[in-house]
Amino acid sequence: MNHDKELDVRGLNCPLPILRAKKALSDMTSGQVLKILATDPGAVKDFEVFSKQTGNPLLSHLEANSEFTFFLKRK
Repeated sequence: MNHDKELDVRGLNCPLPILRAKKALSDMTSGQVLKILATDPGAVKDFEVFSKQTGNPLLSHLEANSEFTFFLKRK
């Protein structure tokens, strides 16, 4: 999937991935896509809730080899 910015939060645990994603999204314009790489298994639920609370759509999330990739669109 095409993205405008990439954020690597592998090795970080909650709440750091969400906080870093929030900061990264604040520097982006509406419609841009943020790709997030994470290893925290709790990040799946965290980003689903974050998306609903902030209105930034979670376009997709993938899991491979204990790594998670999320694509969030800036509202």
